Amino acid sequence: MADLSKYIEHTLLKQDAKKEDFIKLFDEAKEHHFLGVCINPAYVKFATEYLKNSGVKVVTVVGFPLGANLPEVKAFEAQKAIKDGADEIDMVINVTNIKNKEWDAVLEDVETVKSACGNKPLKVILETDLLSSDEIEKACILCIEGKADFVKTSTGFVKNGVGAKVEDVALMAKTVKPYGLKVKASGGIRDKEKALEMINAGADRLGTSAGVQIVAN
Repeated sequence: MADLSKYIEHTLLKQDAKKEDFIKLFDEAKEHHFLGVCINPAYVKFATEYLKNSGVKVVTVVGFPLGANLPEVKAFEAQKAIKDGADEIDMVINVTNIKNKEWDAVLEDVETVKSACGNKPLKVILETDLLSSDEIEKACILCIEGKADFVKTSTGFVKNGVGAKVEDVALMAKTVKPYGLKVKASGGIRDKEKALEMINAGADRLGTSAGVQIVAN
């Protein structure tokens, strides 16, 4: 069986999270040897200091959660987060651009943020709950062209959204993996069964706030 802890980015993106919530998240990540934590940019510096020498990656989000920021704003966020110690950046794609078939704008968004990331991995959140299969596939192709490192399913913030679905993860994996990109499944992954389904469908990472529950079962 896969060592699930090595797939998990232990996630806390709640708007009303308190300092003790972050400390609990970080301590759990260290205790269970999770691959990383995923937090909002304002807490990257704190996370970097708290997790120093732990081996736990600090992952943060930009353009979150709507993706409707200008590319240069997302790029600035990414640069600042990396300066503060972020190991990886998860950007939200502009879904309106996809819906409008403004493919040049989608590509520019990815390329602009990737250029700001330097050698730090960039994951592009597609928000698959809002996209058709054709739109997911096209967005993946543009992420390949834009030199992203991962495509990711969801923010977890879509009202009544399902989050990661096996068929979407499989489509993403089929599209990007021949070109060396990886897949992060996030949203609605709350137990070991769902986690393993995502991995079997092609996920290389799991974004979840239920990491402890998943590895404990």
